Order: sequence, then structure tokens, then C-alpha cells
Amino acid sequence: MSRAGKAAAASDTDSDLAPGGVNAPESTEFDAQPQDGDGPATGSRGAAGARAASTARTGADVARTGASLLRGGAVGLATALRRPLASFHLVLGLTAVLTVMGLIMVLSASSVEDISATGSPWGKFTSQLIYVSLGVVAFVFALYLRPALLRRVALGGVLVSIALLAAVLVPGVGTMVGGARRWIDVGGFTLQPSEIAKVALIVWGAHLLADRGRKGNIKELLLPLGPVVVLMAALVVAEPNQSTAMIIVAVGAMLLYYAGLSSKLIASLLVVFALLGIFFALAEGYRSARVQAWLGRTDDALGANYQSNQARYSLADGGLFGVGLGNSTAKWSYLPNAHNDFIFAIIGEELGYLGAGVVILMFGILTWVGMRIARRVADPFLRLMAASITTLIALQAIINMGYVVGLLPVTGIQLPLLSAGGNSVILVLFMMGLLANAARHEPEAIAALAGGREGRTGRLLRLPKPLPYIPPRPERPAGRGPAPRQGRPAPARRGPSQPAAPSPYDRHPYGDESLGRRRAPRRDLPPMRPQGRGGDPWRGERAGQQRNAPQQRRRGQEKGRRAW
Repeated sequence: MSRAGKAAAASDTDSDLAPGGVNAPESTEFDAQPQDGDGPATGSRGAAGARAASTARTGADVARTGASLLRGGAVGLATALRRPLASFHLVLGLTAVLTVMGLIMVLSASSVEDISATGSPWGKFTSQLIYVSLGVVAFVFALYLRPALLRRVALGGVLVSIALLAAVLVPGVGTMVGGARRWIDVGGFTLQPSEIAKVALIVWGAHLLADRGRKGNIKELLLPLGPVVVLMAALVVAEPNQSTAMIIVAVGAMLLYYAGLSSKLIASLLVVFALLGIFFALAEGYRSARVQAWLGRTDDALGANYQSNQARYSLADGGLFGVGLGNSTAKWSYLPNAHNDFIFAIIGEELGYLGAGVVILMFGILTWVGMRIARRVADPFLRLMAASITTLIALQAIINMGYVVGLLPVTGIQLPLLSAGGNSVILVLFMMGLLANAARHEPEAIAALAGGREGRTGRLLRLPKPLPYIPPRPERPAGRGPAPRQGRPAPARRGPSQPAAPSPYDRHPYGDESLGRRRAPRRDLPPMRPQGRGGDPWRGERAGQQRNAPQQRRRGQEKGRRAW
């Protein structure tokens, strides 16, 4: 083909491919390509804008997704907390988590000393596992106890605890360990009466103050609870064990506060006991040394400051994430009582500040749940008991973690459910069982359990269904007020009548006749009958209306005079 022919063919092809031509492409992506003069700059600006827009869209999508997840989690948590047995399940879960964590940390903190002493790392862990097993039995046993039974045995429990506190001071009965008589050996098992006294005082004090309520005067609230608290504290100080004596005094103050005693009076009593505590703390040499070490008046790094300094070193070595479970260096005979009083320092070293924060958070949630139970339950006895148990556990945790981090002087108060100890873990688990039992007596829980909505735990353990609380009627003082009217006998019904089903509200509180008071005679009303077609009331109802007509007329006249 000649050059002119080729040029003509090329011009025809270009005309066909031009926009509007025969072979023009349907897509316009070729038109979006930049021209030769300003292509690179325009393309780079477009790509940067597209990337910025996509980044903005991605950030907005992430924010929306996170907000929706948080909203869904909050709604789910609120829905779960509104369930009837939410408090009961929270107590079970927190108790199980803290107990298992305590076993793991006791094994980690005591393994080195056990290997050096016996050649086996399982010595203290095995003992703690046995005590925890007994504590679990005590926890389950507390779930079966009726409130009426607890109130019947409350006085006997406090008398037995006082007898044990007196017996431990007798030479030959009490065991002398470290210069103190605090334990009684019973067939190879060590019994610590001061731990039993805490639980007995809570149950008996709640039983004593439940019937007196907020209307009781100061004398009714302080007697006989105050002398019993003072006697227990004096016996515990004689062991000597000042920290536990202060806990017993705090338990008595908590009971009086929750029963309605004036806050000013409680504060004044606490000031008096605090001054006595300072006096006894300065009277003994080792107590005075601990207080001076806490105040920073001694520089003896190997004396009274040794334990507190080593505990702070352990927390500092742990950092944010810890050195790892089982990798603590303080347990290599640097920190005394690492598995007992100072186990929180080992938790902070091996699990870091995050692990220590989780422990603090769990105790905080447990405190909130216990107060929630005390606020929702209807029985004043269970209310006082739940609030006192919760405050006791929270107070012991605060004191233990406080002296580990250096905010308080060193005492012998253990960390509940985490420190190694026989009597302590058994009785704390028993108190947690009482708290779970109180959670099952919330009104919503009683209604749900009565309707057959028992959970897996209740079906597995065959727990008894709780009975609703019925407040006893106040007794009418003799010679005051009008005498109750005697009711008319109900007219006989025609035809056979079926006996009404027994109702739990017709019984005394929790079925215990000794706790119920005599009720005033109730006026028997005639049986209700349906009205006729014309709406004419039954003659008994008409008679009642006619009898109340003068009273209603007087009420109307009084309202008219007030309005005028």
C-alpha cells in the first residue's frame, strides 16, 4: 500500500475510534487519563486524596465498630445484672477465681522453701489444698442453712467462741508459737479461736440488732453487744494479737453502724479504741519498732524495715507485666512469709502491676456485690449479716495490701482467699457461703426459684428453696389505743368447699414459730360473690357501704372546708 493509502486508512480508523464514532469505546476511562503536560502532578494529588479519604473512612468505621461493641457490651452486662440470680452467680464466680488463684500463688511462693526443707515443692501446697477442700465443704454447708436456724444457734456460737478464747490462754491447752498463744491443737488440727470469734460475732450481732432496727435507742443497741465486743477484744489482746482485736472492734462498729446507731457516736467510740490501740502498740517492743519503721524513724534495713523493704523491692522488680509466673526472686529466702502475709508482693512481682490490679478489681467487685445483696434483701438479719461480712473481707484486704505497699504498718492480717492459712481460708469460705445464701433470699431470686427457674448449681446441689420474709406484726402496747374489733363469723357456704392451698405468707418468718409474734385478731370478711347482671352489689357489700356512709360524708365535708 502506498504512503497516501496508509494515511487515509489511519485517518478513517481515528475517525471510527473518536467519541461518537462507529467503534468508539463505551467506557470513558481513557478520557480520565491526564494529558502529557500536567500528568504526574495531577495523578499524585489524586492518589494522595484517595488515600486520605480511605484512611478517614477506615478510622470512622473503626470508631463506629468500637462504639457499637461497647454499647452492646454495656447492654449485655446490664441485662445479665438484672437477672434474678445474678448476685448469687457473681459470688460463686468471684469466690472460685480467688480461691484457685490463691492455690496457684501459694504453690509458686512456697515451692523454694519446701524444696530446701523437705526436698519436695508440694508441702505447703498440699496443706493449703486440704484446707481449701474443707472450706468448700463449709461453703456448701452454709448454702443449706436456713436464716431461722442461724438465728437459733447464734447465741451458742458466740458463747463457744468466748470459751475458746479463754481456753487458749490456759497453759497446756493453748500452743505457744512465736511468743503468742493463739492456737489449740485438736488431734493434729490447729484451731485458731480468734478467727471463729469474727464469724460468731457477725451472726450473733446481726440476730441481736435485726429486731431492734433503727427505732431502738442507744441502750438497746449497745447492750449487750458492746460488752461482748470488749470482752472478745480483751481476750485476743491477752494472746497477744492486737491486729485481730482491732478487727473484732471494727466488726462491732460495723454492726452498730448498719443497725442505725448515730455516726457521731460511732466515730467517738472508734477514736477511744484507736487511742487504746496506739497505747498497746507502743507498749510492746516489736509493735513499737514496726510503727517507728512505718513512720520512717529507723534506718535499720535488716531490722524492722526488712520485710516492708523487701516487699516493695518485689513490687518494683515486677514492673507492669511481671517477671512471669514462678520466676520470683523474693521467694528465695529474701522475703519472709512470702506465701502468707506478703503473698500480694509475690503476685505483683510475678504478674506485674496488671495482675495486682486484677486482684484489687476482683475485691472491689466482691465488695459491690455484697453491698448489692445487703441492699436488695428484705430480711434485716440477712441484711446486717451480708453487709458486715462484705465489710470485714474488704477491710482485711485493704489492710493486707496497705502494709505490703507501705501505706500501713506491718500487721498479721492475711489476704482473704489468697494467703496460705488453715482456719482463715475455711472461715472465709464459710462466710462467702453465707453471703451466697443471702443472695438467694433476694425477692427476685425467691420468686424465680419458686417458679422453677433453678440454675445448674442449685439443681446439682439440690439446694432448698428460700422462703419469703414476712415481717412480724408489731405488738400493741397494753392499755393504748382502741381495742381491736371482733369480727363476725362468715356465713356458711352452700355446697362442698375446697380448702385453700397453703400460702408461704400465712406462716411465721421462715417457718419458725419461736420468732413469730402474736398477731392481732383479724376481722373475718364475708366471702366475695360476683355481682348480678344489673350491677346490684351483694347485700353484704351494700351493708358495708351504708355503714361507712357517715364517715365518708364527714371526710367530704372536711375536704370542702380545707379547700374553702
